[in-house]
Amino acid sequence: MPSQVTVAPRPVFLTDLLAALPYAVPRPPEDVWIAGIASDSRKVRRGDLFVAIPGVAVDGHRFIPAAVARGAAAVVGTRPEADFPALSVPYVRVRDAREALAYLVAAYYGHPAHHLTVIGVTGTDGKTTTSNFIFHILQAAGIPAGMISTVHAVVGERVLDTGFHTTTPPAPETQAYLAEMVAAGLTHAVLEATSHGLAQHRVTACEFDIGVVTNITHEHLDYHGSREAYFEAKARLFDMLAETPPKPHGNPRLAVLNRDDEGSYAFLAPRLRVRAVTYGQHPEAQVRAEAVEHTPAGLRFVAVGPGFRLPVASRLVGAYNVSNILAAIAATVIGLGIAPEAAQAGVAALEGIPGRMERIDLGQDFLAVVDFAHTPNALRRALETARSMTSGRVIAVFGSAGLRDRAKRRLMAEAAAQLADLSIFTAEDPRTESLEAILAEMAAGAEAQGGIEGETFLRVPDRREAIRRAVALAQPGDVVIVCGKGHEQSMCFGETEYPWDDRIALRAALAERLGLPGPAMPYLPTP
Repeated sequence: MPSQVTVAPRPVFLTDLLAALPYAVPRPPEDVWIAGIASDSRKVRRGDLFVAIPGVAVDGHRFIPAAVARGAAAVVGTRPEADFPALSVPYVRVRDAREALAYLVAAYYGHPAHHLTVIGVTGTDGKTTTSNFIFHILQAAGIPAGMISTVHAVVGERVLDTGFHTTTPPAPETQAYLAEMVAAGLTHAVLEATSHGLAQHRVTACEFDIGVVTNITHEHLDYHGSREAYFEAKARLFDMLAETPPKPHGNPRLAVLNRDDEGSYAFLAPRLRVRAVTYGQHPEAQVRAEAVEHTPAGLRFVAVGPGFRLPVASRLVGAYNVSNILAAIAATVIGLGIAPEAAQAGVAALEGIPGRMERIDLGQDFLAVVDFAHTPNALRRALETARSMTSGRVIAVFGSAGLRDRAKRRLMAEAAAQLADLSIFTAEDPRTESLEAILAEMAAGAEAQGGIEGETFLRVPDRREAIRRAVALAQPGDVVIVCGKGHEQSMCFGETEYPWDDRIALRAALAERLGLPGPAMPYLPTP
């Protein structure tokens, strides 16, 4: 997503911005006032600093002349200055343009993270839920806090949409949100830090005080290239804990690790340079759960940690939410010294999260659920939870994204073949790939686990018809679970984003079956 910052308390000297970089750069021949920072030449305004970012498909250096023509006062890039002999404004060469953008925009906003206690949450699955639990615990403790998550940003009374398919917002938006939090008088910020956000320096200069990992499982290998690179991206959050400078209000500097997730624990624990606390059901975990009870209405357990035994009740379902709650308690009670009773109240206060095991109820005699599960691990957990909610059948509707990690297609279909009674494979952001080919790979995965097309799985390319089919086939007591999109508000076909919401589509299908008034089924361009 192209980024631009256009509003600041006052213009800033270029040299003052450059001083925020963690390494020295040659001083420009002349200093200039900077009125804003942009990384999209089309959005440059007079007086802006243009940061030329080399992209996968397009190199931002190509647009330096256009940025200058639009009024850029200076340029930052990674290529030698000699490549731009006719440039009429100062040019500064940096080692990494995305990294530089993060530090420069943080300085432009007055280093907002320096005035906040910042809690970062990373992991493959569970980031949004864990972030929300932490946020609600902070609220229950009377701490003025903000949050930037996959679903939205919360700044005081304002709830801000972070956009289609948004994970961690780009650095300018992230720093702008933090600056708004400081201006609103908030003292704490909870940031969801994805592997893309970490690798692309979207959360660089956020000065993290506490880092939490939920788990690290199979995901995003299309982008990172290898499991090792994916782990390294996640580990960057914990490296940054040691790099955070002293703050006026102090630094907790705590790493919160999942002792049950052997892969992430074994990778992260040896490299930590700050103190750590572990959580989970593992006998060595410092924050554990005892007497766990699961019901269709939620879960209960006793959280046990250093100096506390805390009865916990949550309206969220699923064994994985026990882990998410333990992570939030470890971060807040141990990391921030919050009273256990506030953690108890905060956990109970979270009624649900959009698109996370969200029930759609129009009075039908079976359960209908929408979940964001779009990784093999998350899908497995969602289906296990669905199984625990019924004595009937589990009917799953999901797909696998185009131009993304192809191995997921087989792995997710295999999980569904093992855990669902009927799986309906369908469109899920096919982008420019062949939807037919994607579904063929999924069908092969299901068949490898004994699945039989027409009996245990179906291919229905049109997601609208797939949801209708699942609803039509549901019998009393069954669970229909639609996975993959959750809260997201669009579906990508080709290079076009079409408005789409699984929750609206499921309501529409239910209303059609029940003969009730309801929303129209959203449009998709599938046959």
